[in-house]
Amino acid sequence: MKVLVAEKIADSGIDLLKKEFEVDVITGLSPEELVARIPAYDGLIVRSATKATREVLEAGVNLKIVGRAGVGVDNVDVVAATERGVIVCNAPTSNIVSAAEHTIALMLAQARNIPQANASMHANKWERSKFTGTEVLDKTLGLVGLGRIGTLVAERAKGLGMKVVAYDPYITEERAAQLGIGYAASLDELLPQADFITVHLPKTKETIGMFGDGQFAKMKDGVRLMNTARGGIYQEAALIKALESGKVASAGIDVYEVEPCTDSPLFAFDQVIVTPHLGASTEEAQDRAGEQIAEFVAAGLRGEMVSTAVNIAPVPPEVMEAVGPFMPVAEGLGAGIAQVARGPVSEIEVHFIGHLAGLDTRILKTALLKGLLTVVTQDSINFVNANHYAEQRGIAVSEVKRADSLDYVSLMVVVAKAGGREFKMGATLIGKRNEPRMVLFNEFDIDMAPSAHMLFLEYADVPGVVGKVGTALGEAGINIASMQVGRTEAGGTALMGLNIDTAIPDDLLAAVEAKAEVTEAWSIEL
Repeated sequence: MKVLVAEKIADSGIDLLKKEFEVDVITGLSPEELVARIPAYDGLIVRSATKATREVLEAGVNLKIVGRAGVGVDNVDVVAATERGVIVCNAPTSNIVSAAEHTIALMLAQARNIPQANASMHANKWERSKFTGTEVLDKTLGLVGLGRIGTLVAERAKGLGMKVVAYDPYITEERAAQLGIGYAASLDELLPQADFITVHLPKTKETIGMFGDGQFAKMKDGVRLMNTARGGIYQEAALIKALESGKVASAGIDVYEVEPCTDSPLFAFDQVIVTPHLGASTEEAQDRAGEQIAEFVAAGLRGEMVSTAVNIAPVPPEVMEAVGPFMPVAEGLGAGIAQVARGPVSEIEVHFIGHLAGLDTRILKTALLKGLLTVVTQDSINFVNANHYAEQRGIAVSEVKRADSLDYVSLMVVVAKAGGREFKMGATLIGKRNEPRMVLFNEFDIDMAPSAHMLFLEYADVPGVVGKVGTALGEAGINIASMQVGRTEAGGTALMGLNIDTAIPDDLLAAVEAKAEVTEAWSIEL
């Protein structure tokens, strides 16, 4: 597979990709050149200058993933990507330290008039009394948005002896208490308290323009503002009026509605410190972004879950930590049940039993469908489009959760209906290393480790069958790695599960069935 790196990223990221993929680094492409080149690539990496537009995405007939080496994805048409099943991911933690530090830098620069004093000195002036500043000790910092960056800013502000009060509609008062900071139930509650205000919010229809005349009126006289998040959160006209009236003593602005920004009314104010979107502009952040996005793009091309994908329902870290070990189990169950069913699956019932029943298991259902559909279609199936493809194929999917499990801490069972029959497979994790085990095949209890090549045989429980199977496989040069046998009752029906070293051809499978008088046989490849 091929990856196009359309903007400069860290060499370490390029090297990581080259271990598995063919990589072309071609920067400075025009939109037309990118459209012309993209059909040859499976992955695309951009920063902020290159636009992954709908035209680009539609031209990328082989495209599976677009990685943005940075925090936002404003330059990627996420809707168009989702429609085509293309994963869009970013590197959301790559610059969080740099952005937090830049916020603190803008705050201190305002408090001590550093840019103005520096300009005065460069003009060969000594104006010491003109630049008397203010201490931040015991001042209140109002944080709007308590995500990763906001949390880091809070920690650093506390280190400076500041009081911190935060407002975030998605953060509880208990979480704020854990961080040792104050909690505001609303923006209106926070604004009158703050001597400094910083925003750390995404660009959404709710946040754009959220600070207008009404919000500035509620602030303290002489408040100082910072914005290293997204341009447009402060309404520019309202901010200018507040600066002119003195309501806002100063501001530190790093982001703008349209970038690059080389002309703004804010530039006329000496008390406004403006920087050209430097929040992520440290050597460490740039290297980290390149390395992280390379890892995520590689994972996406391998068909693995991409934890930072923005067009997949977000999975909180604590949820992923709990259900993550079951991801390969779920995908394996999907692939396995598709092969056992041997025909179009019309209905799937997924059972989450034991500890799993109390968790958010949506991503496991998606992983199961990804495994199933990868077997039955030539289309590129991933975590973005698996549910969509299942709907298109008319596969009804339901979940059953049951907290009581007599035998296992957690158990996942998939029941599939196809051709008027019902097929069943179940698996769990065992031991400290979370090793997967298949524990259920149709109505038979088994205990076997899944492998790349497996053979399941259902037969009458009479002496000699195991020997006949071993002989038939041995004569064909198929080595048996391990074998498990289960039965419903003595002399009834039995099941033999075998891990074998190589795939078994259909004609050999038929020969084994005949020689060993097997009722039914299934060959499964994972």
